[in-house]
Amino acid sequence: MNDVIGLAPWLVGLPLIGAAILLLGGKATDRWGHWLGVAASAASAVIGFILMFRMIGTPAEERSIDHHLWTWLSAGGLDVDLGIRLDPLSLTFVMLVTFVGTLIHVYSVAYMDHDPHRRRFFGYLNLFVAAMLTLVLADSYLLLFVGWEGVGLASYLLIGFWDTGRPSARENAVAAKKAFVMNRIGDMGLIAAMALLFAGTGALDFGTTLSDDAVGSLSEPTATAIGLCLLLAACGKSAQFPLQAWLGDAMAGPTPVSALIHAATMVTAGVYLMVRSGPILEAAPTAQLVVVIVGAVTLLFGAVVGTAKDDIKKALAASTMSQIGYMMLAAGLGPAGYAFAIFHLLTHGFFKAGLFLGAGSVMHAMDDQTDMRRFGGLSRFLPITWITMGLGWLAILGIPPFSGFWSKDGIIEAAFMPVEGQPWRAWVFGTVAVLGAAITAFYMTRLFFMTFGGRRPRWAENQHPHESSPLMWWPLVFLGVGSAALGAVLGIGGTFVTWLEPVVGHAEHHEPVLPVPVIITATLVVVVLGALLAFRMYAVSLVPEEAPRGSVLTRAARRDLYQDAANETLVLKPAHGVARLVQVGDRDVVDRGWGALPQAVSWFGAAFRKAQSGYVRSYAAGMAGGVLVIAVVVWLVAGLGGAQ
Repeated sequence: MNDVIGLAPWLVGLPLIGAAILLLGGKATDRWGHWLGVAASAASAVIGFILMFRMIGTPAEERSIDHHLWTWLSAGGLDVDLGIRLDPLSLTFVMLVTFVGTLIHVYSVAYMDHDPHRRRFFGYLNLFVAAMLTLVLADSYLLLFVGWEGVGLASYLLIGFWDTGRPSARENAVAAKKAFVMNRIGDMGLIAAMALLFAGTGALDFGTTLSDDAVGSLSEPTATAIGLCLLLAACGKSAQFPLQAWLGDAMAGPTPVSALIHAATMVTAGVYLMVRSGPILEAAPTAQLVVVIVGAVTLLFGAVVGTAKDDIKKALAASTMSQIGYMMLAAGLGPAGYAFAIFHLLTHGFFKAGLFLGAGSVMHAMDDQTDMRRFGGLSRFLPITWITMGLGWLAILGIPPFSGFWSKDGIIEAAFMPVEGQPWRAWVFGTVAVLGAAITAFYMTRLFFMTFGGRRPRWAENQHPHESSPLMWWPLVFLGVGSAALGAVLGIGGTFVTWLEPVVGHAEHHEPVLPVPVIITATLVVVVLGALLAFRMYAVSLVPEEAPRGSVLTRAARRDLYQDAANETLVLKPAHGVARLVQVGDRDVVDRGWGALPQAVSWFGAAFRKAQSGYVRSYAAGMAGGVLVIAVVVWLVAGLGGAQ
C-alpha cells in the first residue's frame, strides 16, 4: 500500500478542484463544465478502485493505515493532525460515493440538459462528493466534522437549487432551509460529543479515542453521554426519529440530488458515525439500546408513511428513512450487527439510487408529473426503466437472490440474537424487523404497480410517455445489475463480513432465539403476502385517480404521522414563547426598569462626542492640557515624597 498511499489525498482533491473551477470559472465553463464534473468524480472512482484492490492484497492485520498530511491544530493540550484513515470501512464508502456518484453525474448530464444553471449544479455535486469523501476518510472526529458540515452545506444548496424561476421556488427554498436547520440541531450533538471525548481522553483522533485504553478510561455515564450525543448527530444527518421531518420535503431538489444525497450517500453518514464509534457504544449499553430503539421506531415510521404517499419521490424518501432505520438498528446491535449495517447500506445505495433515477426517468417521460395516480401502464413505453426499477423493487423486498436479501436478512437474523439479562430484546426487535419487511413489500409493490402496471393508463391524452436517452438509462442498467447481483457476490461465504472484520471486529457466534431457516421462511412469507395484497389493490383492481379518504391511519400517514405538527407544538411554539418572554424582559425590565443606565451611557456618549471636532488644533490643545495635568500630578507626588 505504501507505493500508492500518496494517491489518497486526490480522492478529495480532484472533486474539490472540479467544484472550484465550476463555481468560480464563470460562463467560460458553461459549455463543457458538466463533463469536467463527471471527469472529477470518475477520476476519484478510479483512484478508489486502485486503493481498494491494493488493500485486498494486504494482510488483514495491516488493513488500517493512517496517512499523515500535516499538523492542523496545536492548542494547549489539543494536537490534531490532518490525515486520512484508509481501512475497509472507509474504502467501502469511497467506492459507494464515487462509483454511484459518477453514474449519477452521467445521468445528470441529460437530466439537467436544458437547465441554464447546469454548470453550477455540477459544481455543487462535486462539492458534495468532496465533502462526503472528507467525512469518511477523516482520521479524527474534528476532520470528520468538517466533512459533516460540508455535506450539510452541499445538501442545502442542492435541495434549494430551483429556488427561482419556478412556481415551487419558495417551497424549494423553505425545504432547503428546513433540512439545514434540522441538521444543525443534530450537529450540536457531534460538537458536544467531541467536547466530552476531549475532556475524557485528551484527544480527538480515532487512533487514540477508539483505543481500548481510551475507551476503558471513560466512566459508563460519560460513555453513555458521548454515545447519545453521537446518536443525536446521526439522527439529524440520517433522518432518524425524531429529526426525520426534513427528508420528505428535501425531494424538492432535482431527482439526481435525491438519488445521490438522500438515498445513496449523505443520509448514510449517521450509520457510518455509529459504526465507526462502535467501541464507545459497546462501553455504554444504555446508549446502545437507545440506538436500537431509534432504528426500530424509524423503520416502522418510514414504512407506514410510505404506504400512503402518492408522490413517487416522497414514497421513496419514506422508504429511505425506513431502510436506514434497519441500518441504525443493526449498528446498535454491536459486533453482531455492524457488518450487516454497512452491507445493507452498500446494497441499498445501489437499488435505491436506481429506484430514484428510475423515478426521474418516469418524471421525464410524464412532463415532470410525480403523482402515481396519474401513471399506470408505463411498462410498455419505458421498458428499460421498468426492468431496472423492477430489479430494485425485488432487491428492496429482499427476494432471493437479489441484493437486499443478503443484507437485510442478516440484519433480521442479528435482531433475533439473544442479549444476556434482556430476553425480551430479541423477540421485540426481531418482530419489528420482520414486520417492517412486510410493510416494505406492500408499499414498494404499490409504487411499482401504480407506476408500471394497472388495468388502464391514467395519464392525460396529450401526454406521450417515452424512454429516456442513453445517458439516463445506461446508469440505470449498471445500478440494476448491482441491485441484482452485488448482494450475492459479497454475501456468499461471508466475503463482506470478513472484509470489514479488521474494523468492526469478529462477532462471537450466537444462535438466534429462532432457527435461521424459520426466520428466513417467516420473513419471505410475510414479504410475499404484503406484495400480493398490494398487487391485488393496485394492479388487479382499478386505481382511482383521486385518493380515497382512507382510514385514520392512512390520513395520518399522508401527513407524515403529524411529525411537523408535533415539532411545531413541542419545539417551535415553546421556543417562540421563550423568545417573546425574553423580548418583554429586554424591553420592560432592562430598557424601562434600568432606564437610567442606558440614558447615562447616552449622555456621556453625547458629551464625549463633542470633543471629537475633527480640528487638529483642538486635538493639539487637548494633548497639551493632558501633558500639563500629568506634570502637575508628578510635581505634587514628588513634593509629598520630599516632605516625608
